[in-house]
Amino acid sequence: MTWSTVNSLKEYFHTDWGAMTASDWVGTIITVVIFLLMIVAYFQVFRPKNRDKLESRRFIPFEEDNQVSGEKNDGAQPLSR
Repeated sequence: MTWSTVNSLKEYFHTDWGAMTASDWVGTIITVVIFLLMIVAYFQVFRPKNRDKLESRRFIPFEEDNQVSGEKNDGAQPLSR
């Protein structure tokens, strides 16, 4: 990379922090917080130490579906509202 390329990249990514509105700041903060939460979530999911805990919970969504469909209620269908 030449210096002119580096300078053009600096100009391209330049941010005028003083011109940012409240909406800009809220969006920036939310984006950074979600990014950090995703890093934590990926770390928790892909950590080998947590494998057994996550494996034991992998059928939770299906258990709720079976209960609602009546399979655990002797075939009786739940009352609809």
